Formats: sequence, C-alpha cells, structure tokens
Amino acid sequence: MNRNIFAVCDLEANYANNFMNYLNKRKNIPFEIQAFSSVETLVQYAEETYIELLLISSRAMRKDVRDLGIGQIIILAEGNYLPELEQYPSVYKYQASADVVREVLACYGEEKAYIPAAFPVMKKHTVIYGFYSPLGRCLKTSLALTMGQLLAKNKAVLYLNLEGYSGLEGLLNRSFSCTLSDLLYYIKQDPDKLLLKLNGAVHTVNGMDFIPPVQNPADILGTSFEDMEKLLQEITLHTSYEALILDFGNDLPDMYPLLDQCWRIFMPVLEDPVSRCKIRQFEELLKSRDYAQVLAKTEKLYLPERQILLSGDSPVEQLLFTELGTYVKDLLDEE
Repeated sequence: MNRNIFAVCDLEANYANNFMNYLNKRKNIPFEIQAFSSVETLVQYAEETYIELLLISSRAMRKDVRDLGIGQIIILAEGNYLPELEQYPSVYKYQASADVVREVLACYGEEKAYIPAAFPVMKKHTVIYGFYSPLGRCLKTSLALTMGQLLAKNKAVLYLNLEGYSGLEGLLNRSFSCTLSDLLYYIKQDPDKLLLKLNGAVHTVNGMDFIPPVQNPADILGTSFEDMEKLLQEITLHTSYEALILDFGNDLPDMYPLLDQCWRIFMPVLEDPVSRCKIRQFEELLKSRDYAQVLAKTEKLYLPERQILLSGDSPVEQLLFTELGTYVKDLLDEE
C-alpha cells in the first residue's frame, strides 16, 4: 500500500520533533508523519519516497526542494514576508500546534481535488455512547462531558454535541472557525474530503477530542439521518477513536435510528410527576415507531441533586472534581 507522507521540515530540531510527536498523538491524521531538521536529509528522503504534503519553514525552503515533485508544499512562516514564497500557502509558526494542524489541513483540503485514503485503522471497534433525555435541566450534557473526559484517560474519545443550542463555545471560552456545520456541508457537497475536514475541525479539552457544535440550530434541523449516518461511519470506520460520545438534543430529525446505533444510552431522569409523564410519553413513542429495542439499552440515571457551579478558565475540566464526577467514576467502575 502506498504511504501518504506528511513531512515537516524545520531547521530547529526541537520544533520539528515536538511537532511530529504532537501529530502522532493525534492518531487520526490520515498521513504517516516524518520530521526533518536538515534540508539535505529531506531532499535525500524525497528522492526515494513520494511526499504528499510538506510543511517547511521559510528559512529551509530552497530551489532543490521546489523541484522534488511534492504533492503540496505549505510554508511554516515566521512573520517575515518573502515575495519569492508567495506562490505557496502559509501558516504562522508561533501558535499552538493544534491551530497549525487545522490551518495546514484546511489549506491542503482547498487545494486538492482528491484526498488520499487514510491508513487502515488499528482498533477493534468504536463504542458509541448516547446521552439523551426528553427532560430539560437534568445535567445531560454535564454527564456526557464528564464521562467523555474520564474515558479519555485510557482510550481515544470523540465528543459530538448534536444540540441546536449547545453553549459549548461560551462554556469553553473559545471561538471556532470550523464546526459540525462545515462537516455536514462536506457530506453533501464534497464527501471525498470529509475525513480531512473532520481532522481539521477537531479540538481537545482535557484529553477528550471534540468537534465544535453548530452555531445555528437550522443546521441540525436540516440534517437527515443519511447525512448523520455517513458522518458516524466515517468516524467509526476511518478514525482511531475507540469511543464516540453522542450528546443528543431534540433538534435532530430522525433521532430514533441514531439512538439505535448506540451501544448504550444514558438518560438522566427526575422524580417529579411532570418529568415522569414526559419519560413515559417518550417510551411510548419509541414503541409505536418500532424502536422498543432502544429502551433495552437505555439506562435511567438519577444524578446527584447538588447544584454544580462552574467557573474559572476550565469549567469543563472542573466537572471531574464535582459530585457528578465522583458519580460517573463509580458508574464506570461498575462497567
């Protein structure tokens, strides 16, 4: 099988090696990573092995590199404008590695009409955990975020929020240029680039990867089961994620067949009469639509009643140190 090589060349050996180590930890980059701190070594390697993507510092770029027949070259810029390199896309070197990767994959995806296939994924399967409740204010998302972070201590985990109003951008105090909306667009318009776009959209919190949710609820309301199924297939078949956390809301059409794809579903519930009636209505609706099997893998949870107050720079990470965090740890131990 032909290897898809992503080469990084920077004259600062520590930067090149640290960046390669970061890429290897990401696990789901659809390339084999090679790092070089010498242009001569890079040229020698490229004369024998085809390089699909090269990220090279502006100080290392030379004529003999231009002539190597590399699939795409992206410049790792250090801030100085160099007119002789303006024909190449560039990313700024001195930013977080995650941001460099997202920009590189975005540049690569825009330029390439065809995205090479990923390597075979070395995992047995991906376990899909669903989190849903017809009730509001029941700590469903807090539960999903807590379990995802705990699972991420031992395996590769991806959290996917499917709510119209997730609030995740404010909760994490981050802004996102690429979100689930973009992935849903590529499913329809350019499915060959979906895996690359997926990798370029991934962010991480406390070891747990996540794709930023939609910012417009209409993007979820207009999503078909077929589109969501395609996205889930891409994740389960062509990435190294061992666990997928699906945080369901009520905005997604055709939710029942997606729930049916989950290995296990966690449903926070409340004990008041109104909540009990809502749960009963949901269960009856599942049965009437021939999804009674979903109930068999749904576990109702009465979560700790103590109010969770989140503040500071890392409120999502603080969930692990709340009463809910202790509850979820015990729940996983029972598994």
